[in-house]
Amino acid sequence: MSEERNESGLSHLDSAGHAHMVDVGAKATTQREAIACGVVTMRPETLDLILGGGTAKGDVLAVARVAGIMAAKRTPELIPLCHTLLLTHVSIEIAPDRQANALRIEATVRTTGQTGVEMEALTAVSVAALTIYDMCKAVDRAMRIGDIRLVEKRGGRSGAYVLS
Repeated sequence: MSEERNESGLSHLDSAGHAHMVDVGAKATTQREAIACGVVTMRPETLDLILGGGTAKGDVLAVARVAGIMAAKRTPELIPLCHTLLLTHVSIEIAPDRQANALRIEATVRTTGQTGVEMEALTAVSVAALTIYDMCKAVDRAMRIGDIRLVEKRGGRSGAYVLS
């Protein structure tokens, strides 16, 4: 059985309630994409410092993008029941939101495979946000990371999902 579920409907628990990796061997190989987003809120001075390139540790946005890409590629090392996937595309966009004194992060991840890339996109956003915090904590320990969520997914048996 390729996707055994317990009575709760959770695919990562077998009928006895034990955690297991889902067997995706019988699933069709399809194009899959996931988009996730999140926000890092900070003081206006911190946002100005980041956008002006004035932090002591270097280009915060460039480092956060690379960290997010690396995180997507290493998701199975961090999330125990995730499959190792050959990712065909990972992009991280970080945009300032001056009105909210925040940086908005969006990760897009693609693969051609038998399982989706939602966890890779969510991990990419999370690590990019943590990297921003790490690089700026000396000037603003009150930064907040939040609203990390799946925005869209495409491909696979369940089809498209778009957050309304």
